[in-house]
Amino acid sequence: MKTNRLTFSLWLLALAAAVAPIAHAAEHARVQGILISASNDRGETDRRLSAYEPTLRRILRFESYRFLGDDTASLGVPANGHLSLGEGNELEIQTESSDGRSVRLKVRWLKGGRTLMSTGLALRPGVPAVIGGPSTGHKGDVYAVILIGR
Repeated sequence: MKTNRLTFSLWLLALAAAVAPIAHAAEHARVQGILISASNDRGETDRRLSAYEPTLRRILRFESYRFLGDDTASLGVPANGHLSLGEGNELEIQTESSDGRSVRLKVRWLKGGRTLMSTGLALRPGVPAVIGGPSTGHKGDVYAVILIGR
């Protein structure tokens, strides 16, 4: 009887040790934001964006894309964070929940302290999400943000 209890206790301890890293990994999210400008001018897309170009063309439907800046934040779940992307563009990020496959976020895009837009999304690791934004002020070009969960 004592042997069964000891075996069961050791089995529970081993199971807890195996599950602990998985549970810990689900409590944190690393989010990268990349600020870009999208243009209808013909030309080459910035090489730093080549991995995202098919997604950008499908979603935004512009001719070329230029890298403007990026930032990364590591956040708990739930938690609040901030990304400074460049040219006065910032993202306030609130992680809400995680199911182990994606992290649910609320994103608020700010420029000069003014809210440009707010949205919610589920971010899966390695799968880029694209948020279209306002005009850059340069002949029809627009800002956009690529969000990537790492």
